Amino acid sequence: MKYTICLALAVLISTASAFTQDIKAPDYSAYILTPKAPDTPRINGPKVCGGRPGADFLYRIPATGVRPMTFAAEGLPKGLKLDGSTGIITGKVKKAGTYVVTLKARNELGTNEKQLRIIIGDRVALTPPLGWNSWNCWGNSVSQELVESSAKAMVESGLADYGWSYVNIDDGWQGVRGGEYKAIQPNSKFPDMKALGEYIHSLGLKFGIYSTPWVSTYASHIGSSCDNPEGTYWWVEQGLVDQYYKLDRKKLDKEKIRYYGEYSFAANDVKQWVDWGVDYLKYDWNLNDVWWLKDMRDAIDASGRDIVYSISNKARVTIGPQLKLYADCWRTSTDIRDNWASISDIGFDTQDRWAGFKEPGRWPDADMLVLGKVGWGRKMRWTQLTPDEQYTHISLWAMLASPMLIGCDMSMLDDFTLSLLCNHEVLDINQDPLGVQGVKQTVKDDYYVYIKPLEDGSLAVGLFNISDKPQMIGFIPHKLGLFGEQTVRDVWRQKDIAKVSQKEQWMTEVAPHGVVLLRLSPGTTGEKLVGSFRDMNFQKTKKE
Repeated sequence: MKYTICLALAVLISTASAFTQDIKAPDYSAYILTPKAPDTPRINGPKVCGGRPGADFLYRIPATGVRPMTFAAEGLPKGLKLDGSTGIITGKVKKAGTYVVTLKARNELGTNEKQLRIIIGDRVALTPPLGWNSWNCWGNSVSQELVESSAKAMVESGLADYGWSYVNIDDGWQGVRGGEYKAIQPNSKFPDMKALGEYIHSLGLKFGIYSTPWVSTYASHIGSSCDNPEGTYWWVEQGLVDQYYKLDRKKLDKEKIRYYGEYSFAANDVKQWVDWGVDYLKYDWNLNDVWWLKDMRDAIDASGRDIVYSISNKARVTIGPQLKLYADCWRTSTDIRDNWASISDIGFDTQDRWAGFKEPGRWPDADMLVLGKVGWGRKMRWTQLTPDEQYTHISLWAMLASPMLIGCDMSMLDDFTLSLLCNHEVLDINQDPLGVQGVKQTVKDDYYVYIKPLEDGSLAVGLFNISDKPQMIGFIPHKLGLFGEQTVRDVWRQKDIAKVSQKEQWMTEVAPHGVVLLRLSPGTTGEKLVGSFRDMNFQKTKKE
């Protein structure tokens, strides 16, 4: 099936001229640690995915290797079908349950297979969402053409072959309320939202959108509540907006329209989003309150569509139980910026309080990734994070099991940025089915040691140097709760680098603001320990 998106020439020209800036990616090739994927097939991505009974199901098998490649899936539940040439699984499953599916990929050089648990139940997003969001690059200047090109780039760059799947429009798409459902309609930058959703789905990717329970959004477009049942907004009727129905802030203070309206149009808007094929909603306001949180949750549930419900911004732990009950993801911080102070404050200082709320389908969110070309719709620039700070950024978000949404210009994905986003072993830590949030095991003035238990019993360990000088950082396995000899694997380099006994101290140099990300195996096992507990002088373990 072909999907055609027709854009006005004027919009294309204005969009291109607004963002044609002389920006060149720095040469960070010397910092690349991730090995290139083999030419033989390798299936990447999560070990589990979720959906609700009777809802549309979409899953693109993420696989690297030389194309052409063909796919197979053994054990698909009734109602699902696979396109063997694209690896895209679609359909609906009526019966709840856990279905163990064997995915297979083949090219001229070989084959590979991997098990995927499809759990049809009451939750979606059983691993943290991976995708792209328009705000950190395009800001309010986002357009249909930019979103379409970003979706295309996600496939052509190879990101989709590692499980990156969401393509999300942030603020800036809204026009006035109307149409069949009296819902928010797009402005002229988005001439055919349904066609955009269909195009994104044709790539095996998922489609996200943005709104707020206020009468206006942060960027001063209309929101999902209103002062009257007709769904009209006084500042629009008075002409205090530009050609895209954004408030002209020279004519009115934006704070004058940041409030909750008497009438909720959540149900109206969700009906429209279902028609467009929306799979993800970022719902943005502060302070998050329980009434409006539940109001949108009820509307989504009534729609019958699987829509990931992501709350923004700066959630309070005091409503953590309600967030866990009604939301799939929720922002835990103020807006991130591309500097060390921002990522270290958000990543190291504000996340531990949320560890008790995190579980599969419930994801405290440390905010979007600030890699590559960013600018928030204003003056574009390359991220101000150093290469080592970028490694810390991705490693910490992986350890935290945070959703990861790329925020850069997808047309300028350089090799270094792609190496950060396309390391399947790092992503496996983020996407681990246990859904455990990594926490600080060791806290010093100038470094942290994080640990994160994984489903197979192994232990992810992050050695983070928060100082401005290189330093030696390490661990002793038994102080991490492990017994027996451990294999130390460098996750970024994807290679085993040491064998460490349980009482042995292992140390390595970590760069300023940098990280060494490790995986210790076998970690915690079910084997029988034989020997003295007090001196930890165990013999070789024996299986019962």
